[in-house]
Amino acid sequence: MKLWKGRFLKAENSLAEEFNASIDIDQRLYKQDIIGSIAHAKMLAKQGIISEDEALSIESSLLEILRDIEAGSIQFTIEQEDIHMNIESILTKRLGALGKKLHTARSRNDQVAVDIRLYLKEEINSLVLLLEELNGTLTAIAKENQNTVMPGYTHLQRAQPVTLAFHLLAYREMFRRDITRFQNCYEGTDSLPLGSGALAGTTYHTDRDYLAEQLGFERVSQNAMDAVSDRDFALEFLSCCSISMMHLSRFCEELILWSSSEFRFIELDDAFSTGSSIMPQKKNPDMAELIRGKTGRVYGDLITLLTIMKGLPLAYNKDMQEDKQPVFDAGDTLKSSLVIFSQMIATMKIHADVMENAAKTGFMNATDAADYLVSKGLAFRDCHEIIGRIVLYCIEKQKSIEELTLEELKSFSDKFEQDIYEKIDIRACINAKKSKGSTSFENVEQMLRD
Repeated sequence: MKLWKGRFLKAENSLAEEFNASIDIDQRLYKQDIIGSIAHAKMLAKQGIISEDEALSIESSLLEILRDIEAGSIQFTIEQEDIHMNIESILTKRLGALGKKLHTARSRNDQVAVDIRLYLKEEINSLVLLLEELNGTLTAIAKENQNTVMPGYTHLQRAQPVTLAFHLLAYREMFRRDITRFQNCYEGTDSLPLGSGALAGTTYHTDRDYLAEQLGFERVSQNAMDAVSDRDFALEFLSCCSISMMHLSRFCEELILWSSSEFRFIELDDAFSTGSSIMPQKKNPDMAELIRGKTGRVYGDLITLLTIMKGLPLAYNKDMQEDKQPVFDAGDTLKSSLVIFSQMIATMKIHADVMENAAKTGFMNATDAADYLVSKGLAFRDCHEIIGRIVLYCIEKQKSIEELTLEELKSFSDKFEQDIYEKIDIRACINAKKSKGSTSFENVEQMLRD
């Protein structure tokens, strides 16, 4: 029987009932709903709205319902639409009229708002922990590869030599920013909406500060209408998930390239690869490709909620029932992607010799050759032009810059001396970078210490 049946003469159409129900999605919030209801019952007793004994009976029964749900002995029904009404209906069956008192001074509007915030606070903490674990893995791999030289790229063209540690620590910076974003999102989520009623507050003398203390919220929402219709915190969460997935996707794209025969920089472990049903020689980086693909799915979750919210007048509208599926999906997808990704990179094999050989081709010491001429008193733009002509000459002669004789170099500029060969050695090029945040061995070591 519907808890809101009093106003209606006709039963709900069976198709409409199924269409209206959200229990298949929001049953995931059963624990948060029960925790919120227990806090609400305690507050009602504290304020003398119900008796202490009544509050204790409600709490005891709710904890019993929680145990039964987790034991799998409770079946939710679409007749009661959502997790809130299902739990209240079960409570009322067990306690009779007392169960009906629990909904005093609250609405489903503020009930769902507090449930989803409680859920997201836990979810954010879990994601921050996974991101920190990933950064720990990156740091460990970087420490082992401080002397592994590889090409640095722009436009996917070999540009300047760097170390693998430096490259990995660039991703660590991305994930550090993700952690900060999620922490900021937590702060925005940490506002209690419970006690706002449907949109305008309640006539009962409630204590929302007590509720916030009981439920672990930093503060109480300041406007009841905003509290029940706000989903900014969920949009922030989805945005954080999208950005984190983008970072994982960029990294996966590189791993996919690096594991190809054309690069051969790394080999992914068999446990994180698959084969082909027709080509027996294939070893496919499917986990990396799936993470890259799932990124689009998380973007879709963000766009879904943005689109749901874009035309809604204040306050609550039924459209907002559709907020939970994208939130759950994005969190689940990011969590599983972080777990797989961390294990995948921890077990990959790095071909340091292949990386270093690649760094020795493609004229990646050209900028250092130009800087050498600058140190001899020439303007950088003039040096840039001279080295550009030298590179063109090398391409024609099929030589590298370091293979040119001093006589050949002097034909382009009389500023070249024998010490040029020390300056354009690949490792010397790396170590010559002195600016803070650069790829030099000393700077990378400092980054790892930091």
